[in-house]
Amino acid sequence: MTEELIKRYGQRVGFTPAELESFHDQGHRLRHVKRLAAAAPDYSIQAEIVKSRNCNSGHTPGQTILLDVDGNFITGLCPKRMCVYLISQFTVPVALINERLSEGQDPNEFHFMRYVRCLDVGVECLGYGEVMARISVVPRSK
Repeated sequence: MTEELIKRYGQRVGFTPAELESFHDQGHRLRHVKRLAAAAPDYSIQAEIVKSRNCNSGHTPGQTILLDVDGNFITGLCPKRMCVYLISQFTVPVALINERLSEGQDPNEFHFMRYVRCLDVGVECLGYGEVMARISVVPRSK
C-alpha cells in the first residue's frame, strides 16, 4: 500500500523516475507522506482571526481561513481577500503540525506559534493595522 501511495504522490507532483527512486532515501519522507495521507480526510488546519484592528484586507474576529494538512488553502472556505503579511506567518505552525502528524503525535500539541500576528505593527508604531490568528487542527466536515 505504501508503494502505491508514494507512486500516486510522485505522479501528482511530477517526480521523474529517478526522483521517485531517491524519495525512498532515509525513510522520513515515506513516513511523512503516508501519515499525512492518512490524516488528510480527517483534519484541516484552521486559522481563526481572534483580534483585528484597522485591517486593510478586512480580516475580522471570528473569520476563519482553512488549509488542508499539506498547507494548501481550501479556497472555497477562505475569505476572498487574504493579507500576505498575515498568511506568511502560517509557515512555521503548519510545518510544526506536519511534523507532529508525520510522527503520529497529536497535531494540536505543538509549543510555538499557536497564535500568529501579521507583520504590521499598528498605528501607534507608525504602521497601519494589526491582526492575530489562532492556528489549530480541526476535524473535517464529512
